[in-house]
Amino acid sequence: MRIAYFTHSLASCWNHGNAHFLRGVLRELIALGHTVEAYEPQGAWSLENLLRDHGSAGLDRFRQAYPDLTSESYGAIDAVVERTADADVVIVHEWNDPALAAALGARQKAGARYTLLFHDTHHRAVSAPDEMRRFDLSGFDGILAFGETLAAVYRDWGWGRRAFVWHEAADTRLFRPPATEGVRTGLIWIGNWGDDERSEELETYLFAPARAAGLDLDIFGVRYPETAIRTLARYGAHYRGWAPNAAAPTLFAQHLATVHVPRRFYVRHLPGIPTIRVFEALACGIPLASAPWEDAEGLFRPGIDYLIARDGAEMERHLRALREDDALRTNLRAQGLATIAARHTCAHRANELLGIVAALRTPERRTESRERSA
Repeated sequence: MRIAYFTHSLASCWNHGNAHFLRGVLRELIALGHTVEAYEPQGAWSLENLLRDHGSAGLDRFRQAYPDLTSESYGAIDAVVERTADADVVIVHEWNDPALAAALGARQKAGARYTLLFHDTHHRAVSAPDEMRRFDLSGFDGILAFGETLAAVYRDWGWGRRAFVWHEAADTRLFRPPATEGVRTGLIWIGNWGDDERSEELETYLFAPARAAGLDLDIFGVRYPETAIRTLARYGAHYRGWAPNAAAPTLFAQHLATVHVPRRFYVRHLPGIPTIRVFEALACGIPLASAPWEDAEGLFRPGIDYLIARDGAEMERHLRALREDDALRTNLRAQGLATIAARHTCAHRANELLGIVAALRTPERRTESRERSA
């Protein structure tokens, strides 16, 4: 099949987490023999920020890790819609212009043969529903939501059986344990500061426990204001700046453990949706300790694949144990790797996507889609 994916950016992961999963799943679709095309708008915000901070060299790690992936930038929406009119599957990520979604939907209504899907990997459907309602999805065949609680929102909006759960996953062609173990020291946390969605949680579950446990802490990410930098300095953490996602396996391999601190909105309003860093960390075989979150869909095995802390004191105990107990680290590494390999690779998600497309192409589902679009 010819599959077209409209992303914000394929090359840039600067504050753009969707690029992580997208790269992996597109590569798996190519390996399955499909023709894959990625499209991104000219002047993409993430790419512009990456180039501003690091120049073209900031793209080197992506190019080295994904030589088989390229994207086409577009200016005029009408032209790129026509360019993809003969595709078999077209997927639009939610970090795109609503005008693009409307034009693709209109083209499908006018006779384009593709199956048209909307891919939502954010909490705006709950936190800012008016923003999401700007998207005219009447010409779309289905929704790909990255968690059951988000899919349920779309079902409440009338999508019924055409709202599918499509979780993120690890690109295990890149995210894997090192071939040769080297020296590991301290903790690593890779994440963006952003808009204070988890600043209190980071102090409670990461900065303070790491200091109390006597573990050096390296922090990688972007959008850290001066107040955040001062907070890190107060706890003795080392801010290392932005790191390309393709470098994460190498960084993980240098550290004893990492910590998962979910954003407050997901914990409270969209339980069951972890950050992609959980998938990637476990795939790299680095022991993981997590702040509280409800694994409502049973994606992992809390306490087996990773440690779960109910408060800061318990996180401190976990980090001390990870520092001292080699057997604990070895067991967590093995269990996490096994769960990823069994359920959560981009190869799994590529096959799930193909299954969703096949289901939507049944006569019954096509009837549902026509009725919704009428």
